Amino acid sequence: HVQLVESGGGSVETGGSLRLSCALSGDTSGVNCMGWFRQAPGKEREGVASIHTYGRTTVYTVYADSVKGRFTISLDNAKNTVYLQMNSLKPEDSAMYYCAAESFAARCPSRTGEDYRYWGQGTQVTVS
Repeated sequence: HVQLVESGGGSVETGGSLRLSCALSGDTSGVNCMGWFRQAPGKEREGVASIHTYGRTTVYTVYADSVKGRFTISLDNAKNTVYLQMNSLKPEDSAMYYCAAESFAARCPSRTGEDYRYWGQGTQVTVS
């Protein structure tokens, strides 16, 4: 089993930046796919970004069109932590953000929630 703990959310003004962190623990040896999702009240969950790794080397990343050029997903192997750097934030980026992971994923990168078994508890991002 894999445990995920997000941190780094908060309130920021339009145009500002935040970096979300997701610390992985447990049986992480097979984890090769990680993603960030968000959900605002009354809206569908959206896959924001995903990273596919091989031997913990980043192979490929994908982003939602709404965040391309503003958000960056990355992995720090030494810290077993995946990050989401968010720049030029907009009010429409306000949501609960969730980290997700999958082991030995056959379909990765993926912005589809059903492709992930392991989820964090979420961290709130508010842009005003």
